Amino acid sequence: MKNDDLLGRIAEKGSDKEAIAEEIAGDPVQIAEVIDGLNNKKASVKFGCGKVLRIMSKQYPEALYPHIGTFIKLLDSDNNIMKWEGIHVIGNLASVDKDKKIDAILTRYLKPIEGPVMITAANVIGGAAKIAAAKPYLAERIAKAMLKVEHAEYDTEECRNVALGHTLDAFDIFFNNIKNKKPVVDLVTKQLDNSRNSVSKRAEKLLKKW
Repeated sequence: MKNDDLLGRIAEKGSDKEAIAEEIAGDPVQIAEVIDGLNNKKASVKFGCGKVLRIMSKQYPEALYPHIGTFIKLLDSDNNIMKWEGIHVIGNLASVDKDKKIDAILTRYLKPIEGPVMITAANVIGGAAKIAAAKPYLAERIAKAMLKVEHAEYDTEECRNVALGHTLDAFDIFFNNIKNKKPVVDLVTKQLDNSRNSVSKRAEKLLKKW
Protein backbone atom coordinates (compact mmCIF):
# COMPACT_ATOMS: atom_id res chain seq x y z
CA MET A 1 0.00 0.00 0.00
CA LYS A 2 1.34 3.42 -0.93
CA ASN A 3 1.91 5.99 1.77
CA ASP A 4 -0.76 8.35 0.38
CA ASP A 5 -3.28 5.52 0.25
CA LEU A 6 -2.65 4.55 3.87
CA LEU A 7 -2.76 8.10 5.25
CA GLY A 8 -5.78 8.85 3.08
CA ARG A 9 -7.67 5.92 4.54
CA ILE A 10 -6.72 6.96 8.05
CA ALA A 11 -7.86 10.54 7.43
CA GLU A 12 -11.18 9.43 6.00
CA LYS A 13 -14.08 10.28 8.30
CA GLY A 14 -15.58 7.14 9.81
CA SER A 15 -12.70 4.90 8.72
CA ASP A 16 -12.21 1.71 10.74
CA LYS A 17 -9.07 2.68 12.61
CA GLU A 18 -9.02 -0.54 14.63
CA ALA A 19 -8.91 -2.54 11.41
CA ILE A 20 -6.11 -0.32 10.08
CA ALA A 21 -4.14 -0.74 13.32
CA GLU A 22 -4.46 -4.51 13.06
CA GLU A 23 -3.52 -4.42 9.39
CA ILE A 24 -0.25 -2.53 9.87
CA ALA A 25 0.80 -3.99 13.24
CA GLY A 26 3.19 -6.47 11.63
CA ASP A 27 4.70 -4.02 9.15
CA PRO A 28 7.41 -1.72 10.59
CA VAL A 29 7.49 0.30 7.37
CA GLN A 30 3.81 1.19 7.51
CA ILE A 31 4.04 1.86 11.24
CA ALA A 32 6.83 4.35 10.52
CA GLU A 33 4.64 5.98 7.87
CA VAL A 34 1.85 6.48 10.39
CA ILE A 35 4.36 7.83 12.93
CA ASP A 36 5.44 10.37 10.28
CA GLY A 37 1.78 11.21 9.79
CA LEU A 38 1.71 12.75 13.27
CA ASN A 39 3.56 15.72 11.74
CA ASN A 40 1.22 16.06 8.76
CA LYS A 41 -0.20 19.55 8.21
CA LYS A 42 -3.70 18.18 7.61
CA ALA A 43 -5.55 17.82 10.91
CA SER A 44 -7.54 14.81 9.66
CA VAL A 45 -4.28 12.97 8.93
CA LYS A 46 -2.48 14.06 12.08
CA PHE A 47 -5.32 13.23 14.48
CA GLY A 48 -6.30 10.11 12.55
CA CYS A 49 -2.76 8.76 12.85
CA GLY A 50 -2.83 9.56 16.55
CA LYS A 51 -5.97 7.45 16.99
CA VAL A 52 -4.54 4.51 15.04
CA LEU A 53 -1.34 4.59 17.07
CA ARG A 54 -3.23 4.79 20.35
CA ILE A 55 -5.16 1.67 19.36
CA MET A 56 -1.90 -0.05 18.40
CA SER A 57 -0.30 0.86 21.73
CA LYS A 58 -3.11 -0.91 23.53
CA GLN A 59 -3.48 -3.97 21.31
CA TYR A 60 0.04 -4.35 19.85
CA PRO A 61 2.38 -2.53 22.27
CA GLU A 62 5.49 -4.45 21.25
CA ALA A 63 5.07 -3.31 17.65
CA LEU A 64 4.96 0.34 18.69
CA TYR A 65 7.53 0.29 21.49
CA PRO A 66 10.53 1.10 19.22
CA HIS A 67 8.87 4.49 18.63
CA ILE A 68 8.27 5.37 22.30
CA GLY A 69 10.64 8.34 21.96
CA THR A 70 8.20 9.99 19.55
CA PHE A 71 5.43 9.85 22.13
CA ILE A 72 7.68 11.11 24.90
CA LYS A 73 8.35 14.18 22.74
CA LEU A 74 4.60 14.70 22.38
CA LEU A 75 4.40 15.41 26.12
CA ASP A 76 5.76 18.87 25.30
CA SER A 77 3.48 19.44 22.29
CA ASP A 78 1.67 22.77 22.03
CA ASN A 79 -1.29 20.86 20.60
CA ASN A 80 -3.28 19.43 23.51
CA ILE A 81 -4.84 16.65 21.43
CA MET A 82 -1.41 15.38 20.38
CA LYS A 83 -0.15 15.74 23.94
CA TRP A 84 -3.06 13.61 25.16
CA GLU A 85 -2.31 10.96 22.54
CA GLY A 86 1.28 10.84 23.77
CA ILE A 87 0.08 10.47 27.37
CA HIS A 88 -2.23 7.58 26.48
CA VAL A 89 0.31 5.74 24.35
CA ILE A 90 3.05 5.96 26.98
CA GLY A 91 0.69 4.51 29.58
CA ASN A 92 -0.19 1.64 27.24
CA LEU A 93 3.46 0.91 26.46
CA ALA A 94 4.41 0.50 30.14
CA SER A 95 3.72 -3.23 29.91
CA VAL A 96 6.58 -3.69 27.40
CA ASP A 97 8.97 -0.99 28.63
CA LYS A 98 11.95 -3.28 29.10
CA ASP A 99 14.43 -0.41 28.78
CA LYS A 100 12.73 1.59 31.57
CA LYS A 101 12.37 4.64 29.34
CA ILE A 102 9.13 5.55 31.10
CA ASP A 103 10.89 5.38 34.47
CA ALA A 104 13.34 7.98 33.22
CA ILE A 105 10.63 10.52 32.35
CA LEU A 106 8.10 9.69 35.07
CA THR A 107 8.42 13.01 36.94
CA ARG A 108 7.81 14.89 33.69
CA TYR A 109 4.90 12.60 32.84
CA LEU A 110 3.18 13.12 36.20
CA LYS A 111 3.66 16.90 36.41
CA PRO A 112 0.33 17.89 34.75
CA ILE A 113 -1.55 16.30 37.68
CA GLU A 114 -0.81 19.51 39.59
CA GLY A 115 -2.75 21.57 37.02
CA PRO A 116 -3.83 23.81 35.49
CA VAL A 117 -5.47 21.81 32.65
CA MET A 118 -7.89 19.30 34.15
CA ILE A 119 -8.30 17.22 30.98
CA THR A 120 -4.54 16.78 30.69
CA ALA A 121 -4.39 15.86 34.39
CA ALA A 122 -7.18 13.31 33.95
CA ASN A 123 -5.41 11.71 30.99
CA VAL A 124 -2.16 11.50 32.97
CA ILE A 125 -3.96 9.96 35.94
CA GLY A 126 -5.43 7.25 33.71
CA GLY A 127 -2.10 6.56 32.01
CA ALA A 128 -0.19 6.58 35.29
CA ALA A 129 -2.52 3.93 36.71
CA LYS A 130 -1.52 1.64 33.84
CA ILE A 131 2.14 2.37 34.54
CA ALA A 132 1.71 1.56 38.23
CA ALA A 133 -0.09 -1.68 37.37
CA ALA A 134 2.64 -2.73 34.93
CA LYS A 135 5.51 -1.53 37.13
CA PRO A 136 4.56 -2.15 40.79
CA TYR A 137 7.86 -0.70 42.02
CA LEU A 138 6.67 2.71 40.75
CA ALA A 139 3.24 2.49 42.41
CA GLU A 140 4.22 4.35 45.58
CA ARG A 141 5.72 7.23 43.64
CA ILE A 142 2.71 7.44 41.36
CA ALA A 143 0.25 7.30 44.26
CA LYS A 144 2.02 10.25 45.93
CA ALA A 145 1.71 12.27 42.73
CA MET A 146 -2.00 11.46 42.44
CA LEU A 147 -2.65 12.58 46.01
CA LYS A 148 -1.69 16.09 44.87
CA VAL A 149 -5.02 16.31 43.01
CA GLU A 150 -6.65 17.39 46.26
CA HIS A 151 -4.69 20.66 46.25
CA ALA A 152 -4.01 21.03 42.53
CA GLU A 153 -4.71 24.33 40.78
CA TYR A 154 -7.45 23.81 38.19
CA ASP A 155 -9.83 26.38 36.71
CA THR A 156 -12.74 25.57 39.02
CA GLU A 157 -13.68 23.50 42.05
CA GLU A 158 -15.79 21.32 39.79
CA CYS A 159 -12.71 20.58 37.68
CA ARG A 160 -11.02 19.35 40.85
CA ASN A 161 -14.00 17.12 41.61
CA VAL A 162 -13.85 15.60 38.13
CA ALA A 163 -10.11 15.00 38.54
CA LEU A 164 -10.74 13.42 41.94
CA GLY A 165 -13.19 11.04 40.30
CA HIS A 166 -10.53 9.97 37.82
CA THR A 167 -8.10 9.57 40.72
CA LEU A 168 -10.44 7.20 42.55
CA ASP A 169 -10.78 5.07 39.40
CA ALA A 170 -6.99 5.06 39.04
CA PHE A 171 -6.32 3.99 42.63
CA ASP A 172 -8.70 1.09 42.17
CA ILE A 173 -6.53 -0.20 39.31
CA PHE A 174 -3.30 -0.43 41.32
CA PHE A 175 -4.41 -0.26 44.97
CA ASN A 176 -2.86 -3.65 45.78
CA ASN A 177 0.54 -2.41 44.56
CA ILE A 178 0.57 0.51 47.02
CA LYS A 179 2.49 -0.22 50.22
CA ASN A 180 1.45 2.83 52.24
CA LYS A 181 -2.30 2.65 51.70
CA LYS A 182 -3.40 4.98 54.51
CA PRO A 183 -3.02 8.32 52.64
CA VAL A 184 -4.95 6.84 49.73
CA VAL A 185 -7.75 5.55 51.95
CA ASP A 186 -7.84 8.92 53.74
CA LEU A 187 -8.29 10.76 50.43
CA VAL A 188 -11.02 8.38 49.31
CA THR A 189 -12.80 8.71 52.67
CA LYS A 190 -12.87 12.51 52.30
CA GLN A 191 -14.68 12.08 48.98
CA LEU A 192 -17.71 10.59 50.73
CA ASP A 193 -18.70 14.24 51.21
CA ASN A 194 -17.76 15.34 47.69
CA SER A 195 -20.36 17.68 46.19
CA ARG A 196 -20.24 15.73 42.93
CA ASN A 197 -22.61 12.82 43.47
CA SER A 198 -20.81 10.41 41.14
CA VAL A 199 -17.55 10.93 43.07
CA SER A 200 -19.08 10.38 46.49
CA LYS A 201 -20.77 7.19 45.29
CA ARG A 202 -17.50 5.96 43.80
CA ALA A 203 -15.72 6.63 47.08
CA GLU A 204 -18.33 4.66 49.00
CA LYS A 205 -18.06 1.75 46.58
CA LEU A 206 -14.27 1.67 46.79
CA LEU A 207 -14.18 1.74 50.58
CA LYS A 208 -16.58 -1.19 50.72
CA LYS A 209 -14.47 -3.07 48.18
CA TRP A 210 -11.15 -2.40 49.94
